[in-house]
Amino acid sequence: MNKSTVAVAVALGLLAQQASADGFIEDSKATLKLRNFYINNDNRDSGAAKNSNYAAEWGQGFQLDFASGFTQGTVGFGIDAIGLLGVKLDSSTAKHGNPAGTSSGGTVFPSDGNHAVDDFSSLGLTAKAKISQTELRIGTLQPKLPVIVTNDGRLLPQTFQGGQITSNEFKDFTFVGGQIEHAKGRNSSNNEGLSIAGANAGSNYDAGKFVNKFYYGGVDYKVTKDLLLQYYYGNLEDFYKQNFLGLVHNWAIGPGVLKTDLRYFNSTDDGKNGSDPAYYSSGSYQSQASGKGKVDNNLYSGLLLYTVAGHTFGGGYQVSNGSSDFPWLNQGDGSSNYTITDMQIQKFGRAGERTWQARYSYDFAKIGVPGLTAGAVYLRGDNIDTYNANKVQTSNGASEWERDLTVAYVVQEGALKNLGFMWKNAMWRNDIAGQRDQDENRLIVSYSIPLL
Repeated sequence: MNKSTVAVAVALGLLAQQASADGFIEDSKATLKLRNFYINNDNRDSGAAKNSNYAAEWGQGFQLDFASGFTQGTVGFGIDAIGLLGVKLDSSTAKHGNPAGTSSGGTVFPSDGNHAVDDFSSLGLTAKAKISQTELRIGTLQPKLPVIVTNDGRLLPQTFQGGQITSNEFKDFTFVGGQIEHAKGRNSSNNEGLSIAGANAGSNYDAGKFVNKFYYGGVDYKVTKDLLLQYYYGNLEDFYKQNFLGLVHNWAIGPGVLKTDLRYFNSTDDGKNGSDPAYYSSGSYQSQASGKGKVDNNLYSGLLLYTVAGHTFGGGYQVSNGSSDFPWLNQGDGSSNYTITDMQIQKFGRAGERTWQARYSYDFAKIGVPGLTAGAVYLRGDNIDTYNANKVQTSNGASEWERDLTVAYVVQEGALKNLGFMWKNAMWRNDIAGQRDQDENRLIVSYSIPLL
């Protein structure tokens, strides 16, 4: 039994004695979230072997969220729970996205051999305690911080196992610290170890290197209502150490508001990553097979967004300096990071890559159609070098671009209030050796039902 499970069991015992206390039940909330999710990937020829030309899966997801209040007293106790169930509506061996039957699963569902399972489920429990404005949570977590981001891009969300403490004791400051031990992928029911690209072995999970210690901490300082400063630190044992600095500022200028979002990551090697090739990061090391090497990356980015009368115009630039790709918690089964280039298909954080982007979105409420929104993003990255297993350079200054479109509508009133529809379309093109162009569509219908 791991430490998180023990902590949850102890908390349940305490709550059994205090569940009737004011606040625990009165402040409890429960919501059933329904998500009908369809996705297709059209992997086009670009010099790579044809192992999966087209993948398409459709499923119905159920997410039950329960959050108790806190018991009375100097120390308040509570319990949260998340129940997840994914049901296959359509898939086939040819379209599952995992023709070799590898352990990482398919596009949406876990794999049974080389085809999708009929359903998959999991239950996550979180014990929590609160003193004044400081809260401790142990168990299932879904952090969204600069150094660790939960992925929610498929039928069911990714979750983590560990502990986190959050404190708002000082005005305008939020302090966060924690440790993560396991991750459960968005297409899995199992908690697994933690890794990075280059060491996770891609679709062959059993061949990768994984650890069970990711430490993180940081502070948000709200200087004014319009200015936020951030510092965060993350350390994945035997892989990397990472420092983050961020600034977000909103400036009312003319008839609209200009948002400035500046981010800087400094990432270096830790432990075995500095000397053991099995723990190396993907990157652009000339003397190493497949360009892998120790983590060595500085990532700078800036994004400007101007919003006026329902329109949002934006542009950004990012530079990924160093010999390694930008590192983040990446088990090889779908993950997210806190960069301005984390898009529907690609991340644009390869070693040496320079990326510019343009954005536009519109809120149709301004012309009498509340709930309808649409947006487009275009990114182009270049200066990409790659090497094959024989240490031979296969790409020299290669480039990639991606175009994402999103249209969404949420019913605003009536019997179907809060019913949501979304279409996401992405196109990725590149001249990187061994990579294939890709088109992708996602259709999502969502609905939330308050139970408490």
